[in-house]
Amino acid sequence: MNSQDLLTKETRAMLAELTKPTVLLDFESPTVQQLIVERGWQAFPEFERIGAIYDFVRNEVKFGYNVSDNLPASRVLAEGIGQCNTKGILLMALLRANQIACRFHGFTIDKLLQKGAITGWAYVLAPRSIIHSWVEIWYGNQWINLEGFILDDDYLTALQRKNPSVQKFVGFGAAVTDLSDPRVQWNGRDTYIQKEGINADFGIFNSPDDFYRKHGTNLSGFKRWVFETVVRAQMNRNVAQIRVSKS
Repeated sequence: MNSQDLLTKETRAMLAELTKPTVLLDFESPTVQQLIVERGWQAFPEFERIGAIYDFVRNEVKFGYNVSDNLPASRVLAEGIGQCNTKGILLMALLRANQIACRFHGFTIDKLLQKGAITGWAYVLAPRSIIHSWVEIWYGNQWINLEGFILDDDYLTALQRKNPSVQKFVGFGAAVTDLSDPRVQWNGRDTYIQKEGINADFGIFNSPDDFYRKHGTNLSGFKRWVFETVVRAQMNRNVAQIRVSKS
């Protein structure tokens, strides 16, 4: 008898619901399906399957700023960049497509966490509390929090190189108790990279679609237009420069 046989009928039904596609978790789209076939993730054992998908989203989708938080996974994949919310959507879609049940946990973070990655007018325009999220997966008959996928290794290494003796660190897209050894590697346990910056908890949602219908996104109106047309490109140039900096 395996661990799944011990689950109640209600738990099995709940987990089945958390492997379904949604408008944002559009893993049935051709580009997402092509990626899954090319990577062969379906054939991996569960632990390795989670790790391979997690590492793909963490490192092959670079840290950067998309036009909005509530983009479908296929668009995030096409853009090849993302932040907590957009990379989280892609991670959830890929996990669900590979039979890993997952759900969305919504928060806000203080914008100080983004200072340095966001500068100038971009920082001024940003709301004091920024919508944030992480992904919770069902693994080993428990819920595991995944947040450490947000910053790619190249960007994180650049931060560590610039701050070699810093332990508690808040800024540049990170909020950790020890920058030299953040909990970002998949090892079957929780991973975090922005957890220390959280200032409000919106709770758990079955999907990002449910969350954004209730809470909206970070910017609207004129601020959103300025962000989309001018500021976002400057932010991404700044992040790219940080990633390749040597000191």
